[in-house]
Amino acid sequence: MKKLVVGIIREGKNPPDKRVPLTPLKCQEAVTVFPELEIIVQPSAIRSYTDQEYRDLHIRVQEDLSECDVLMGVKEVPVPDLIPDKTYFFFSHTIKKQPHNQPLLQAILKKNITLIDYETLTNAKGERTVAFGRYAGIVGAYNGMMTYGKKMKLFELHPAHLCLDIEDMEEEYFKVKALPPIKIAVTGGGRVAQGIMEVLDKMGIRKVSVYDYLYHAFTQPVYTQLHSSDYNRRRDGRVWDNVDFYRNPHEYESTFEKFIPVTDVLMAGAYWNPAAPRLFAVADMQRPDFKINTIADVTCDVDGSIPCTKRASSIPDPVYDYNPFTQQLEPAFSRPENITVMAVDNLPCELPRSASRDFGRQLIDEVFPHLVNGDPQGILARATITQNGKLTERYAYLQEYALGLERQ
Repeated sequence: MKKLVVGIIREGKNPPDKRVPLTPLKCQEAVTVFPELEIIVQPSAIRSYTDQEYRDLHIRVQEDLSECDVLMGVKEVPVPDLIPDKTYFFFSHTIKKQPHNQPLLQAILKKNITLIDYETLTNAKGERTVAFGRYAGIVGAYNGMMTYGKKMKLFELHPAHLCLDIEDMEEEYFKVKALPPIKIAVTGGGRVAQGIMEVLDKMGIRKVSVYDYLYHAFTQPVYTQLHSSDYNRRRDGRVWDNVDFYRNPHEYESTFEKFIPVTDVLMAGAYWNPAAPRLFAVADMQRPDFKINTIADVTCDVDGSIPCTKRASSIPDPVYDYNPFTQQLEPAFSRPENITVMAVDNLPCELPRSASRDFGRQLIDEVFPHLVNGDPQGILARATITQNGKLTERYAYLQEYALGLERQ
């Protein structure tokens, strides 16, 4: 029986990404669980797992991937590196018509490539099955606490990107015992928010109900999880309807105002639709009762739900200050009255080994069974953006974008 050959490509996007779809151990597991699979790894000097770690587990490492049926990466593949007539899995960032990736989609169509975007892989309920969101939340929460500790001169955490893996990072959690009885608001209910809460729980920060958070004082640090219904309402006063909120976000207004006087740290992990209301306005940040002094904008929507997220920050320089009165950005920790913002937009890259392990688990559980068994449930077909040199029916809305005819 001919084997299905999967190639793990070298990441070519700049800045370099150290993550990988399958770690050496996950490669070994995949070929054990699915004997019809063979995996070849392209050598890389930047990957968080060395070529030798793959060789030690008898995974073939070689430059030439032309014999592979399927090629898997993480970030967008540089156009010159695309091999014609192959099936690719990676985050293409094209489904929202991102202008900077228009040439990539055009090249994929020209080279007769079948593109399956991890972001479009969903289960029967329409929920995403493969994502790095949990690790965005984990690193975002850690960075948020690191920022607060430094701002308030309470403790200094070792930066996540200088830790070997998540276990190494967790050794730092004991320092957070120095926290005063602050209140932390976590927005969202998905993978990102779950990752945030996972860290806060392990740091020993107690979770409380929204009611208790708003109306009770505590002698230890606490956090609460806020869902959309906790800080939005319909303008016409109709009863909350989750489905309606996501269909008609423009019909809603923010009620986050009630959390402003009691919240010290905001950790934003909720998906935000540009048609939805912002959490608060620029004028709110100038109010004397605006208590929030540290914001970890994990979702990093620039000029989005949080008005002081004016730009994405970087892993080496993750924090900046926002002066609410001049509305200008200033260097981090410039003055106590500033709002300090952590807005790194590629957080999982800070723990590439751990994030890659988690991602590989999802691929083995959610993708490979369909890949080797002919996709009887149409999971992969539903996620396929291009095939046979054309956009699939589901993604036909990208036609003008792909042809360069998108109206400006």
